[in-house]
Amino acid sequence: MELARAAARDGDAVVQDLCATAALAALPDEESAYDEVLALLLGARSPRTRSAGVTALRRAGRPGQAEPFLGDRSALVRACARYVVRQCGGDPEPWYRRRCAAPDDPGLPPGAVIGLAECGNRADAALLSPLLAHPVAAVRAQAVAGLRALDLADAERLRPLLDDPSPAVVRETATALLPSARGLPADWLLKRTEPERPRHVRVAAFRLLTAYGGVVALRAAVGLLKDPDVKLRTWAGQSVQRWHPGADTRRGDAEVGELLDRGRHLFSGYVLRRRKWEAGLDG
Repeated sequence: MELARAAARDGDAVVQDLCATAALAALPDEESAYDEVLALLLGARSPRTRSAGVTALRRAGRPGQAEPFLGDRSALVRACARYVVRQCGGDPEPWYRRRCAAPDDPGLPPGAVIGLAECGNRADAALLSPLLAHPVAAVRAQAVAGLRALDLADAERLRPLLDDPSPAVVRETATALLPSARGLPADWLLKRTEPERPRHVRVAAFRLLTAYGGVVALRAAVGLLKDPDVKLRTWAGQSVQRWHPGADTRRGDAEVGELLDRGRHLFSGYVLRRRKWEAGLDG
């Protein structure tokens, strides 16, 4: 019991692993011996400790207790729960589909949403897409992550979520849209870097504009040099310093020269002249 308590309460991951393994190894094969130890491990905050408890449910002959952990917030715990269910002859996919079938269920665990994508198939996008409008932000975020995992992140469907009030949803949406950043309207993204927008929206829009590349990326970075957020200003300054004209940058573009001049405080005179020369402009 002391080993199980240490595994559940200690803050060190190595101690958690060692104590959980030792606590389970010391148990006899009688099913009743598992009760107190499993209760401690399954209720632990650490995902590694919970996963050890979930995996032990197979040896304890209690696969039914693994089902609630199919929707755990930890990917490791979800994977262990699916293993236990399958090893005991079950199939976790119907469980996930039942949980995700009600798009307005306020009790839907966010882990069940991403869990469906982890073990489902592309047809399950029909269940994930309605969850983009779920009232709980964590569910919306995991629905976006699930569609991305299934390689079904449709830009037109996800784009409105860049204005979501939840930073987690906007962050997941930006990550999902990065591969198709150049297909998004540049002016629409630039508007989302304006100071009156929430910080998380400005950050997401800048990520996408940076991936866009070319003069669009430079325009966005220079525009954020006076952003009210110091971290975003610093990031924008670094982006200006790293910028080089790409193959699709029109040589001699006067706008490039104007933008570089607005950021001239970030360069030495030599580097600024060099950058303009690369863009086909007079130094």
